[in-house]
Amino acid sequence: MAKTSAAAPRPTYRCAECGWTATKWVGRCGECQAWGTLEEVGAVRLHQVAAGPVSAPARPIAEIDVESARTRSTGVGELDRVLGGGLVPGAVVLLAGEPGVGKSTLLLEVAATHARQHGARVLYLTGEESAAQVRLRAERIGALDERLLLAAETDLAAVLGHLDTVRPDLLVLDSVQTVASAEVDGSAGGVTQVRSVAAALTRVAKERSMATVLVGHVTKDGSIAGPRVLEHLVDVVLHFEGERTSRLRMVRAVKNRYGPSDEVGCFDLQEGGIEGLPDPSGLFLSRRPEPVPGTCVTVTLEGRRPMVAEVQALVASSQLATPRRATSGLDSARLAMVLAVLERRGGVQVGRSDVYASTVGGVRLTDPAADFALALAVAGAAADRPLPTDVVAVGEIGLSGDLRPVTDVRRRLAEAARLGFRRALVPADPGPVPDGVSVVEVSDLRTALETLFGRGHG
Repeated sequence: MAKTSAAAPRPTYRCAECGWTATKWVGRCGECQAWGTLEEVGAVRLHQVAAGPVSAPARPIAEIDVESARTRSTGVGELDRVLGGGLVPGAVVLLAGEPGVGKSTLLLEVAATHARQHGARVLYLTGEESAAQVRLRAERIGALDERLLLAAETDLAAVLGHLDTVRPDLLVLDSVQTVASAEVDGSAGGVTQVRSVAAALTRVAKERSMATVLVGHVTKDGSIAGPRVLEHLVDVVLHFEGERTSRLRMVRAVKNRYGPSDEVGCFDLQEGGIEGLPDPSGLFLSRRPEPVPGTCVTVTLEGRRPMVAEVQALVASSQLATPRRATSGLDSARLAMVLAVLERRGGVQVGRSDVYASTVGGVRLTDPAADFALALAVAGAAADRPLPTDVVAVGEIGLSGDLRPVTDVRRRLAEAARLGFRRALVPADPGPVPDGVSVVEVSDLRTALETLFGRGHG
């Protein structure tokens, strides 16, 4: 009787993002839920790696030269704020944002300004537009400079060829999802292609101490398109945010190996280009001679930057079985919680009314310290009684109706005092406060409503 041959080992599939393994291919990873990331790896083999020559001998840490890691200003102050002072030679920055938000405009201006200020050679590679289209935009925003070189490429080999020829100090690639390598399977923008292109450019940037900025696309839910490993390969990850109906744009640091990862830069997108806003608070306030019911001013922290913003609310009788709740610039779930606390703990009857809440200037408030201002705006709209125009409210509201302390009260109140606000409603024990602001400590929401609107306010 003939012996049967040993069965061939079954292939194994591993997720390129999280490492989850499966015995058969599936379209979606069962661990991280990413689509199209499983790759066949076959049997796992152990390889013994022999010791080889080192690239540089180890030295005491105090003898390491740090001059090569010094930041160089981009020429755009708000971007320098987010980066931690500027670009570091050899650093790779990933700037992600929705289409049309202004990523290309910002980076084109950064490229031209960097070339002018430092006399550096800057290479701008575009894979989404023709060179003529980028040239027209540069002319419109005044970003023409003889040291700024421009090319349109979508092949990785051609991109590396440009780097060998130009030897730039700064590379801007718009965008990493449009470049593909002929040596790698898959189409441009795929998981394998994006990982290979980013790894190749990162390696070249480190070898030549060339600062590199990569533009990245985002998905429908706002996350960066491509494999998660892309964010691990780069040194800095920035998100470019903004509403299409507003001129305000924000650059938010998500990851930064060279500076703070909680900083925010503000920009004003105009027809003639994009300008930094070192003092954006005035954009988020309404200027009116008389107080209006349903408005309250708060001070939010975006990263380390305090910004004064106005919250508006409108309460109207509802003709619907389920009253309407609409928000703009505020979290709808947060509004629902504040309304529940207002009715249950503050005695403000809004359960049968339509409630509309929004911010001024297109700013989006995610700081819990804006809860107090939102509650006062809704209560004022329900009672049709305005708050004084020189009052700000800062505090987080708990489900029990108490006001919880927030961080950096002194910095918040100093920004409010700079803009002319003289009274502040804050939780108890706020700590040291700046001069010029009269502080009223409030322990719970009901006490605050009775102080401002009297008993029977609801």
